[in-house]
Amino acid sequence: MKLPKLIAPAALTLMLVACGQGQEGAQGAGGPGAMPPAEVDVLTVAPGSAVLTRELPGRLQAVRTAQVRARVEGVVEKRLFAEGSDVKAGTSLFRLDARTYQAAAAAAEADLAVARQTVERFRPLLEMKAVSQQEFDLAEAKQKQAEAALAKARLDLENSTVPAPISGRIGRALVTEGALVGRGDATLLATIEQLDPIYANFTQSNADLLRLQQAIKGGRLKKAAGAKVELLLEDGSVYGVPGRLTFSDLAVDPNTGSIQMRAEFPNPKRELLPGTFVRVRFPEAVIDGAITLPQRAVTMSPQGESVMTVDAESKVVPRPVKLGGMAGGDWIVQDGLKAGDKVIVNGLQKARPGSVVKPVPWPPAETSMPAPAPKS
Repeated sequence: MKLPKLIAPAALTLMLVACGQGQEGAQGAGGPGAMPPAEVDVLTVAPGSAVLTRELPGRLQAVRTAQVRARVEGVVEKRLFAEGSDVKAGTSLFRLDARTYQAAAAAAEADLAVARQTVERFRPLLEMKAVSQQEFDLAEAKQKQAEAALAKARLDLENSTVPAPISGRIGRALVTEGALVGRGDATLLATIEQLDPIYANFTQSNADLLRLQQAIKGGRLKKAAGAKVELLLEDGSVYGVPGRLTFSDLAVDPNTGSIQMRAEFPNPKRELLPGTFVRVRFPEAVIDGAITLPQRAVTMSPQGESVMTVDAESKVVPRPVKLGGMAGGDWIVQDGLKAGDKVIVNGLQKARPGSVVKPVPWPPAETSMPAPAPKS
């Protein structure tokens, strides 16, 4: 009589197992409980013309740098500028105690007056043979010496006010009021840097440059003409104003095997400061029939570079590729892809090899705007 009590739980277990198998079968068959394919953005490969770019590290440098120095000895009476401000050439920056130079200039003027009077007094006496020609010549020489002494005294008096040698942004003052400057040496008082425009100095490998020239001569690449140079800041952003290449050194550095180069960028707002680490992106050549991909579409690993593609059955297929440089912010693919291949750009975390996905064209097509109604 105890058998029915044992049969009932066993029957219930068999029913639960059967239900579980039914649900798994429904999901495997794509029934109502199946997960939909993950959506991924895909780029259809279409070869075209691309500009091969090079991105190199560099440093910003002021176009002109001038040191403000005291040309005469004296005590600083007053600083006449705001530190960190923009100044124009000729603007007075420091004023020294000028009393000594004022007195020297007055004495030189008096000496010159005496020398002139002596010459004027000797002139008629020379005609009368009352003085010799030698005495008259000596009087004229003393007059010229007095004129030179007065010119120097006036120059020293003028230099007691220190002007800005160039226009630009001035740094902090290196001396304060009351400091004695100019004794024995031209004391450095401040530094002025011209920031608009500004230079970006960088180096390029001579070996890379030779390979590029050979490729252009061989017809594999075309020379890029008239393209602008871009500046990438420390935070990765691109400076809003393009520049131009202005200088390439005449010789290769024997220690590094590289060539010093320079680009010039407008800097009207003084946003770029000398000494800043930057990256310079400039065009090198034009490639016809090039395949380009966004950087995020390419996976880097110790085994090499690869991309995820979607085949005709919407299955994810990994594909190894060979990269051949940059075109702006995109990779140039030398080998591994052909026209019409669909490469996953966004959604790589959802794309596993062999899984089925729902490809969405990228970039998305622009939504067409309805035509405006005709005016009656």
